[in-house]
Amino acid sequence: MAAIPKTAYAAPQPADAPASTVDRDALARATVRAVAYGDVFDYPLTAAEVHRYLVGVAATPAEVNALLRDPANRPAAIATYDGYFMLRGREGIVATRRRRAALAARVWPRAVRYGRAIARLPFVRMVGITGELAMDSVDDGADIDYLIVTEPGRLWLCRALIIGIVRLARHGGDIICPNYLLSEHALVLQERNLYTAHEMTQMVPLSGLEIYARLRRLNDWTARFLPNAEGPPSLVTTDVPVHPVARALAEAPLRSPAGQRLERWERERKIRRLSQVHGPGGEAAFSADWCKGHFDGHGHRTLAAYAERLRALDLLDADEGWGT
Repeated sequence: MAAIPKTAYAAPQPADAPASTVDRDALARATVRAVAYGDVFDYPLTAAEVHRYLVGVAATPAEVNALLRDPANRPAAIATYDGYFMLRGREGIVATRRRRAALAARVWPRAVRYGRAIARLPFVRMVGITGELAMDSVDDGADIDYLIVTEPGRLWLCRALIIGIVRLARHGGDIICPNYLLSEHALVLQERNLYTAHEMTQMVPLSGLEIYARLRRLNDWTARFLPNAEGPPSLVTTDVPVHPVARALAEAPLRSPAGQRLERWERERKIRRLSQVHGPGGEAAFSADWCKGHFDGHGHRTLAAYAERLRALDLLDADEGWGT
């Protein structure tokens, strides 16, 4: 497996770069918001990460660095320690981030291996790592979360095949969670807020880069929240060799009328069961073109915690909606 690089960002501007045109006060507020969002997860940011996840303001790396590196310019709410930036009084989360990063480094090879196995299954068109691992920030026993794109009309059969890999991983002591499946007919996300924008822009694609690029392009609304977070935060060289003839032969039996009936049966059975077990409401949603198994309300809780921090910092503006 190729080394998994850290997030790649644009190089600093040369000394003769044009003078900044970004509003300094707006940049300062956006910087504090970026750091406050990371604080929800006990996650201090590097300067490059502050730039990538700057909330609501487009700026260059040089402009962000000039604000962060100069104590006279840096917002009073932000502290710095050992190369990281965090809310003042929260310097202790640097140790938390480092501990979690060390755990993530051990999980990544297995996550990529499972992702490769999923990518080889019939009708899988893209696999991406989401959640905590995408940010190199996991605790012991954490799930490995995946977003998976499938061919239209076979999402639920595809999910059934993936569950086989989930069970094999469990025997190996890993909890993998393919909790978001989309067909290629449903790449435009309807839930649009800062949490979803982060999940999209933090996702690390493992396979199907063409589909990933289309997913990002069709969800360019994320730029309203995170205008600097273009492209993937990092790339993992997976090299999933799936011969087109072999794939066609594997998929052919399930393209038949019998396969269509099996898809419908599996879809109706699982939607009925999942709806009964978890009840209505929340963030979970199911249809022929998506299976969003987000049952714990993590997104809502995250935005509520973020709003609390903005309120404490006197940055929660009713007309902006970053925390809603």
